[in-house]
Amino acid sequence: MAMKGFSKRKPPIASLIAIVIVSAGCLALIFSFFQSSGSNIPRSSNRKWSGKGNSCNYTNGIWVRLANPPPLRYDNSCKEIFKGWNCISAKKPNVREITAWRWKPFECDIPPLNPSLFLNRFKNKKIGFVGDSLNRNMFVSLVCMLKGAASGEVKKMRPAGADRGFIFKDYNLTIAYHRTNLLVRYGRWSASGNGGDLESLGYKQGYRVDVDVPDRSWAEAPMFHDILIFNSGHWWWAPSKFDPREMPMLFFQGGVPVLPVPSPKDGFDLALKNMVAHVDRTAQHKIKIFRTQSPRHFEGGDWFEGGSCTRTMPLSTQQVEEMFDIERNGTNVENRVVNGHILRALAGSGFRVLHVTHVSEFRADGHPAAAGGKIHDDCMHWCLPGVTDTWNDLLSHILDSI
Repeated sequence: MAMKGFSKRKPPIASLIAIVIVSAGCLALIFSFFQSSGSNIPRSSNRKWSGKGNSCNYTNGIWVRLANPPPLRYDNSCKEIFKGWNCISAKKPNVREITAWRWKPFECDIPPLNPSLFLNRFKNKKIGFVGDSLNRNMFVSLVCMLKGAASGEVKKMRPAGADRGFIFKDYNLTIAYHRTNLLVRYGRWSASGNGGDLESLGYKQGYRVDVDVPDRSWAEAPMFHDILIFNSGHWWWAPSKFDPREMPMLFFQGGVPVLPVPSPKDGFDLALKNMVAHVDRTAQHKIKIFRTQSPRHFEGGDWFEGGSCTRTMPLSTQQVEEMFDIERNGTNVENRVVNGHILRALAGSGFRVLHVTHVSEFRADGHPAAAGGKIHDDCMHWCLPGVTDTWNDLLSHILDSI
């Protein structure tokens, strides 16, 4: 018996057809989603990163060659470019191709840094780069981009012990570079005639590295700058600079030797721990960023072994893993090893991380190499303009998200 109020009439044919069409459409959407999720080929997207929050995982992406590369953001006429990095003047064969590629995250789109907007946004601010020559590479890239868009005078200066710096007068914006190889103070050490703990262990000479004392070049930087970008690592993994047999690194803390004598990697951990705490303490209300390791691309041996970097195209994902996989323990493995130490030291700190390592691992084509008649290929630093311009795009992305 039928329930009262319900009809036994069959639904119209048109309704059945509509249901089938809608169901088919839903299945197509679901299939499309799973198909795109399983692919690492970047698809065009109109979604721009909004500048709010940290929704964009910018490290997961691919370099895409632009069909019509835009004009250079600056050229070899920028006087701040170190001669060895000026690949245009040195006539590097693939120099124009280096800037024809753009980093494209899979999940979003990060536009190139807009120099005019950057200058106006950071009026009355002070930005300091603290680290080795790779941070200078990034510092010069930013200065060259901004100088092309700035109105008024751009004056050289050396604030707070900086190696070099500039003030963009119309914006009262200061950008400086503080050179430091290890972040901490170090200098030559020789055995004392009166003996001591290190002398009793047979040490006669080496480098004294005070893991709890910031290098003088940047000691005042946390109090002076509003935004700080740090890096360190290359010099810690440099046996050609610190010979473990003839001139070992000898670590001091609180003015006395650390015993037993740590290895350089353990000394690096001590230095990072102390310096991160020091900056957190002295720059509590500042923006603090630590940049991850810049990858090297030596093939056929290290720089002092005749290694070279002759690639003219970015690497594939498989080639990246072949060159940088830690288990392979190749010539360039230091960048991923160093990153492990950096990220452990930053855990729980007030630092943000600027991840450039994986983004840059693909760009074996972006180094000066033998351009300019170098004796050894430079497969560590980057051509300018070049890959470090993208680092500054990512820096701008992070600053916009704060």
